[in-house]
Amino acid sequence: MAHVKLLTAELRSLTVYPTNPPSFSRPLSRSSISRAEILGIVVSLESKPKFLKFLLDDGTGCIPCILWLNNRHVPSDQNLTAEFTGCHARMVKLGEQLRVRGRITVYRGELQITVRDVLVERDPNMETLHRLDCVRIAQQFTRCDSLGKD
Repeated sequence: MAHVKLLTAELRSLTVYPTNPPSFSRPLSRSSISRAEILGIVVSLESKPKFLKFLLDDGTGCIPCILWLNNRHVPSDQNLTAEFTGCHARMVKLGEQLRVRGRITVYRGELQITVRDVLVERDPNMETLHRLDCVRIAQQFTRCDSLGKD
C-alpha cells in the first residue's frame, strides 16, 4: 500500500472508522487511507528511551509523529532494526524540514503518524511541490469517487 501525500489539515479532516486497526478516509470518499507522507518543520521534540516524539508543522497545522526506538512497539509490517531507527532518530532536530512517511494511528483520541522513515529535505522548493502534489492527489480522489457513484 502506498503512502498518500497529505497536509496536516487534510489529515485532521479524515473520517476515522473504529476498526482494529482503525481505518481512515477523506470526507465524502470511499477510499481507505492507512499510510501518509507529510512534510514539515520540526517544532517540538521529546526523546525517551523507547521512542522519539516530535511535532511537524506544515503551515496548515501540527501533527504528532512517533518513532519507536525498539521493535516491541513497531507494527509487524514495519520490521525495523534498532540501527535503522537510530539513524532516523538522529535526523530529527528542531527547525529541520523533514519528509515523514508512516502509518496513521490514533493515540488517546488524537491522530498521529507512527513513523516508518524520515528524510531531511534540503530543497526549499519541496514544501511548495508537496502542497501542489497534495492538491492534485485530493482532486484525483474526488474525481475517482464521483465516477464510482454511478
